[in-house]
Amino acid sequence: MAAWPAVPLLINLGGSLLGFAATLTLIPAFTEHFLAARLFGEDLNKTSRRPIPEAQGVISGAVFLIILFCFIPVPFLRCFVEEQCAAFPHNEFVELIGSLLAICCMIFLGFADDVLNLRWRHKLLLPTMASLPLLMVYFTNFGNTTIVVPKPLRVLLGMHLDLGILYYVYMGMLAVFCTNAINILAGINGIEAGQSLVIAASIIIFNIVELNGDYRDDHIFSLYFMIPFFFTTLGLFYHNWYPARVFVGDTFCYFAGMTFAVVGILGHFSKTMLLFFIPQVLNFLYSLPQLFHVIPCPRHRLPRLNPGTGKLEMSYSKFKSKSLSAMGTNILKVVKILHIVDVKSGTDEDGEYTECNNMTLINFVIKLIGPTHERNLTLLLLLIQVLGSTIAFSIRYQLVRLFYDV
Repeated sequence: MAAWPAVPLLINLGGSLLGFAATLTLIPAFTEHFLAARLFGEDLNKTSRRPIPEAQGVISGAVFLIILFCFIPVPFLRCFVEEQCAAFPHNEFVELIGSLLAICCMIFLGFADDVLNLRWRHKLLLPTMASLPLLMVYFTNFGNTTIVVPKPLRVLLGMHLDLGILYYVYMGMLAVFCTNAINILAGINGIEAGQSLVIAASIIIFNIVELNGDYRDDHIFSLYFMIPFFFTTLGLFYHNWYPARVFVGDTFCYFAGMTFAVVGILGHFSKTMLLFFIPQVLNFLYSLPQLFHVIPCPRHRLPRLNPGTGKLEMSYSKFKSKSLSAMGTNILKVVKILHIVDVKSGTDEDGEYTECNNMTLINFVIKLIGPTHERNLTLLLLLIQVLGSTIAFSIRYQLVRLFYDV
């Protein structure tokens, strides 16, 4: 029975392939139902204004849950076929059920956001609430809040440092970041599902590489979630790719973020997982002035279509100059000097105004390369995501030697 772990993984892979086929089939089958329920939107980057079904992430999320609900008994079948299994592994069972509860809560709350169109402050509250089952599982099963201190800080802090309650705060913030980081890097066809696919593939590769290490069970646990997530997302990506026939909605962004948070926290590789979010971290840092409303932030920050050329151009936020705070004024001066934001000013019938491009990685790429077709822009951003994962692996297996004993 030494090869037993391979059996659940093969069953998981088989179920995931069925999930891929189910997602491909169910999304177009439910199109009319979503349109009838008025869950649709318009693609602002197309000249056509036909209604497109929204919140289709709920379908891929539902298929994902069905796969894993059916899979629940599989990892524990060894207790009924192996004579050496003296007791049922309750801790592993609680991990699996608690993880599914957190993801299920996040899908439900994400769908509520799509239907009710909640405000930004609620987008921070929802992942926090959904992460509580996950934190409770960590507390009851592990409870370890001690970290290994990087080499440069060991003179001050010692070899190990117990963070206590701060470690749980960190994990809660990680869940909030993962869900919203995907949500704010959005606005063009295929980008939400595409970036999630690359991150999921990166985590799967990392898990497979680490199967021969000391934490094999943790990486097998992660694969149980990542494999079905990858294939159900691949089915969604097919329909969301340019020109999009469906929109993934906030439901998918929350679902994807919480799934990544679950495997990162309970798989004990949260720092490595964050490395796969390098483009999302850069986008978050670039967006900070608008996210905290130091610079006015419109509801939609997606690029703007030029109907004459058929290409996407940077979108701008326009506001009265005198409405800007001193901090906002200074930030605009700095980013203008650094040439990372396009800042313009002038006078109209309402007085002096200022406008700057919306601070997203998508607009920044357009600033660097100029107006471009939506499909090419998505491909370039996904290439950046792949590059980010390549850098992440380099840091994890090479640069880490400068900070830790490996």
